[in-house]
Amino acid sequence: MTKRVRSKYKLNRRLGENLWGRPKSPVNRREYGPGQHGQRRRKPSDFGVQLSAKQKLKGYYGNITEKQFRRVYAEAVKRRGDTSENLIGLLERRLDAIVYRMKFVPTVFAARQFVSHGHVSVNGRRVTIPSYRVAEGDVVEVREKSRQMVMVLEAIDSAERDLPDYVEVDYRNMRGTFTRVPKFADVPYPVRMEPNLVIEFYSR
Repeated sequence: MTKRVRSKYKLNRRLGENLWGRPKSPVNRREYGPGQHGQRRRKPSDFGVQLSAKQKLKGYYGNITEKQFRRVYAEAVKRRGDTSENLIGLLERRLDAIVYRMKFVPTVFAARQFVSHGHVSVNGRRVTIPSYRVAEGDVVEVREKSRQMVMVLEAIDSAERDLPDYVEVDYRNMRGTFTRVPKFADVPYPVRMEPNLVIEFYSR
């Protein structure tokens, strides 16, 4: 289960952005941070800007742990090509991220819980690890017993998000295919992400 339940929107207020683009976000009502000192704004240092970019990207994917995020960064550095693109590609290949992109669940937090509770299979095999890395061409499917869950049906009918073009979904059979690893520009983030600053943060 996700470590962040009631307090997840505090991350929105601390960063001053509606991180997941949801209508319930408190940032829609109060743009300043939480706490009695939240309305004080100082110009951030270069380190502060880089830290904020890292916290924003890490938080977007269900606020994964620092250890997990650093591990993904380390792998992105080792791969050929642009490290920023590699980082985004690896994050988008997480199974919980793919379940969220396919609109089987309303939030990334729900996606993590949905996967860990055994409601999802990949290529016909049940997978309960949210960080499981999906490959191009893999078929992600909601298991038969879970297809009538209210959360799933409401998420599918919701017009809050659109499907990105790197997933194809058959809602009649509750399955989708991860067609390709996306580029940074392909990912439908509701706020501005700056993976280049994340790379600078870790390479200090």
